[in-house]
Amino acid sequence: MKLRIVPFVLSAVATALLLFGGWMLYKQFAVVSPFEKSIGQIDGVASANAPTIDQDRVAVKVTLKPDANLKDVYESIAKEGKDAIGSRELTLDITNEAPSERLEKVWSSVLFDVAEAMEKKNYSDIPNALEKAAASNKAIQYETELDDNNVYITLKDGNSAKYVVLPRTPAMLEVSTYA
Repeated sequence: MKLRIVPFVLSAVATALLLFGGWMLYKQFAVVSPFEKSIGQIDGVASANAPTIDQDRVAVKVTLKPDANLKDVYESIAKEGKDAIGSRELTLDITNEAPSERLEKVWSSVLFDVAEAMEKKNYSDIPNALEKAAASNKAIQYETELDDNNVYITLKDGNSAKYVVLPRTPAMLEVSTYA
C-alpha cells in the first residue's frame, strides 16, 4: 500500500490547527474572558487588564481604589479565578493612580527593614518598622496583613495609596547528605 505524502501532511496540519485553534478559543472565551470580567467587579478594584497566563504563573495588572483592602482583593481574585489559575502562582501587578512622593520616601526608608524581616521570616517586625517610619509623618497610615502565602502592606497618605504584596516562601527542610 502506497501512502500519498501531500494528503497525509495536509490532513495532519488541518487536524493540528483544528485542535489547537479550538483549545485557544476555549481558553480565551471560556476561561480568560469571564475571569477578566469578574476581576473588574471586585470591591476595591478601579480597573484591571486582561490576565497573562503562563505555564507556572498568572499575572493580573490592576489599579486599586484608595480605600481597597489589599488582602481581600487578592483573595477575591484568587477565588474568582481558581479555574483559570489552577495550581499556578497568582501575582498582582498593582499600579497606583497618583503615587505620593511622601509614600515613596517612607517605603524606601523602610524597605531594608522589611526585606530583612522577610528574609529572617520575622513577619512581626514589619509593622514595627512601618510604625517607626510613619511616626515621623503623622499623615501616613499603614496596614499590614498576613496569610499563608503573602504579606500585604498598604501605605496611605490622604487620597494616595501604595500597595505591596510580598510572597512568603515556605521554610525549606534541609536534609544532610551525610548519613
